[in-house]
Formats: sequence, structure tokens, C-alpha cells
Amino acid sequence: MRAIKEAATEFLAHKRIAVTGVSRTPGSHGGNVVYQRLRDRGYEVFAVNPNADEVEGDVCYHDLKSIPGGVDAVVIATSPAHADSTMQECHELGIRNVWMHRSFGTGSVSDSATRFGREHGITVIDGGCPLMFEPCSDGGHEAMRFVFTMTGKVPRKV
Repeated sequence: MRAIKEAATEFLAHKRIAVTGVSRTPGSHGGNVVYQRLRDRGYEVFAVNPNADEVEGDVCYHDLKSIPGGVDAVVIATSPAHADSTMQECHELGIRNVWMHRSFGTGSVSDSATRFGREHGITVIDGGCPLMFEPCSDGGHEAMRFVFTMTGKVPRKV
């Protein structure tokens, strides 16, 4: 297992990142905040929602396999019930870096998806948020990282 900071640095070194669970209603979902920040920081980011053709003014893909050229990493920002199928799709597509978003509540973390991913060679960050780490962080997210690490919502090792 590696320290969360090392895994986060590796994850954020990838420039083609999909965010699953981005909502059609801007501002209504943490996935949208992650999507916007990554886009604003120069990442080539792809919104994924099976029920939308457009979100945040951008094309939205119904699944990961529909993204032209594929992606290097995925942020899962859906309910935990959808994380297993997304992790399976990541495995099938050869995606080796997955972050299951969590700040408040259970977030997107699924123990079975985490196990499956790790058993299949995927680096799984099971909690926290990419926006809690450089180069995407801000003061508010850094403070949340401190608190959520203390409460176990951000893993210390992955």
C-alpha cells in the first residue's frame, strides 16, 4: 500500500480523466465540482452520465467506452451502488487509476468495487476528493482533507 498523497499525485499526473455521475443540474452534485475544477486546471476531462447528452455546456458520454481515445483515470462520483459496474468497465478498458469520491456520508465508495479493482491491478483511491490535493486543491478542500483524514473518510494509504 502507498500513502494517499503519493497515489493522489500519480492520479492527478494523468491528463485525460473521466468523471462519472456528473449531473445535468449544475451545482447539484460533487461530481460537477470535480469536473469543473479539473477542466479549469487544464485537464482533458470527460463527463459521464447515461442519462445526459450534455452537462456543464460540454458533451456528455453515456459510458466510459464511448469516450473517443479513452481515458487514463476515472473519478467515480455516483452512488456506491453504481461503483461496481464502473470498476468492472474500468478493468475491461484497461484503466488503471480510479478514485471513488467521498466527502460527506458514504460518497461513492463501495468496498466490493475497491476489492475488485485492487484484485485486478487497479490503483483505487477509496475516499476523499481529487480537489483536496495539488495541483487542484484550494484552502477549503485542504481543510476538508485534514478533517476527513481524521474521521477516516480520506484513507491514509491505498
